Amino acid sequence: MSNFSRQVRLSSNLIRDVRFKISRSFTTIECHRPTILQKKGVDIIHDPWFNKGTAFSSTERDRLQLRGLLPTNVQTEEQQTERFKTDLKRIEMNARDGDTLALAKWRILNRLHDRNETMYYKILINQIKEFAPVVYTPTVGLVCQKYSGLFRRPRGMYFSAADRGEMMSMVYNWPADQVDMIVVTDGSRIMGLGDLGVQGIGIAIGKLDLYVAAAGINPQRVLPVMIDVGTNNEALLKDPLYLGLQEHRLEGEEYVSIIDEFMEAVFNRWPHVIVQFEDFQSKWASMLLHRYRNTYRMFNDDVQGTAGVVVAGLLGAVRAQDKMMIDFPKQNIVVAGAGSAGVGVLEAARRTMARMLGNSKHAFESARSQFWVVDVNGLVTEERNNIDSDIKPFARKTKEIRRRGLNEGASLLEVVQEVKPDVILGLSSVGGLFSKEILEAFRSSTSTRPAIFALSNPTMNAECTPEEAFSIVGKNIIFASGSPFKNVDLESGEIGYCNQGNNMYLFPGIGLGTLLSGARIISDGMLQAAAECLAEYMTEDEVLKGIVYPPISRIRDITKAVAAAVISEAIEERLAEGYREMTYRDLKRLNKEEILLHVENNMWKPDYPTLIYKND
Repeated sequence: MSNFSRQVRLSSNLIRDVRFKISRSFTTIECHRPTILQKKGVDIIHDPWFNKGTAFSSTERDRLQLRGLLPTNVQTEEQQTERFKTDLKRIEMNARDGDTLALAKWRILNRLHDRNETMYYKILINQIKEFAPVVYTPTVGLVCQKYSGLFRRPRGMYFSAADRGEMMSMVYNWPADQVDMIVVTDGSRIMGLGDLGVQGIGIAIGKLDLYVAAAGINPQRVLPVMIDVGTNNEALLKDPLYLGLQEHRLEGEEYVSIIDEFMEAVFNRWPHVIVQFEDFQSKWASMLLHRYRNTYRMFNDDVQGTAGVVVAGLLGAVRAQDKMMIDFPKQNIVVAGAGSAGVGVLEAARRTMARMLGNSKHAFESARSQFWVVDVNGLVTEERNNIDSDIKPFARKTKEIRRRGLNEGASLLEVVQEVKPDVILGLSSVGGLFSKEILEAFRSSTSTRPAIFALSNPTMNAECTPEEAFSIVGKNIIFASGSPFKNVDLESGEIGYCNQGNNMYLFPGIGLGTLLSGARIISDGMLQAAAECLAEYMTEDEVLKGIVYPPISRIRDITKAVAAAVISEAIEERLAEGYREMTYRDLKRLNKEEILLHVENNMWKPDYPTLIYKND
């Protein structure tokens, strides 16, 4: 046999081996073998993970001692879904207002989750456009505000200041031997609603529901976590029904030591878990991210996820001007808001611009000059006293602002009038901040297609509505919001598209891609790859219409593409270590289509398993 023939045979064997491992990874996640249980009868019916309700077959009813415990008629999953829809229609007919309807929908979904998890996720996946706003933004904000009164059944874990020294043993109270994804919050800054204390657990539960629905993370391998270090919300401190510690928040080293102990504990039990930080106060969000990101597999969705989604939208806005994404470094951007989300967006957008300009020191300085940051005290300049270190690189130079007739602390209106930006970006949590006067000033933008990103959540905190933006600035704008709004019917008969810049487009793919790559950390490059993948997802026809984000109904496909991009970048950066049977070398051999197949094959699907009782 010639050397060439031997090499061809070896290559074929390698490809076949890799594809076998891809197929095997599928059977690991989507196992069609029977599930062995050590319970039967009512114990199965009361277990939401194994309960099938009226869908238990006749043979299963005999095998699991369920005969007589359920109505006689065996129903299909389609019939069960139809029964749920009937209940939902009845609730919709009786709802008095929008908040009442939103909470009623959340309650009926929550009750289904309590009794039949497989059906819950099947309905959530199949009707994600309708129910994503119920399990997450904007309804989750209302749920968190009322969580103490809505609480019925515990989900997740609670670590408190009273548990110091015990967390290493506490993590073993959680029944799952393997956890792939944790979403953790301390409840200190829930969306734009402020300090909601322990009630912020609702945000972690909602995020993980989206991880299951969008990314196919196995719901038995997710864990919502609340770190309860008290609350500074005086109403909650006095509320007799409040479920958390009724004492003021820990600060300083005491606070950090609690988070340190938690991180050490969860990674000690589950070394390969990914931890997503969610809705921490700005002063802690960036600090904890820098503290842990090079040691643990973690990221902060408010800082990094929001940044990626916004950068993707900004790149889409450039495409909507009929330009190439590489023209992004020429955009002048006014940013209203300098909290953790604002800082994350600024840093990510600057890195993107700098990379397009060659990643030199000059490129970073040039990119910095494209941003005008306005916080609660006005325009941020180098004359500002006690300027935050994260914002300092974006402070405008004194000579420059004086040349333009501006001063330290200049108002948002003054900045928009003078700069005439291509983009005005709202991350302020101040509802209505983009007033009529500011929107009128924005009409003088030098861009052929100016963009307004009113991204603060929940809905009431949006800087402006799409109706206000289109009616005042004009039909040719790009509009994006953080919460869902309806498209606007314009007088010309055209549609003013309202794009929802939802973190849901990225964080599930970032988590899934990190999991399947086995990356040691989540790098800036992996986050950048995720954002660029999302930006490229839209077709030319869509972006020219003003659509810069895809419909939520495509979320599984979007997440698959984002996860594949994250895996490819992790391999490129030599951060990947493999997942289960797929080693780093195996991953490195995969082409783009095979990586997509690997991702798809490892996405959990809500199918009822065949159940077998076995008494050991």
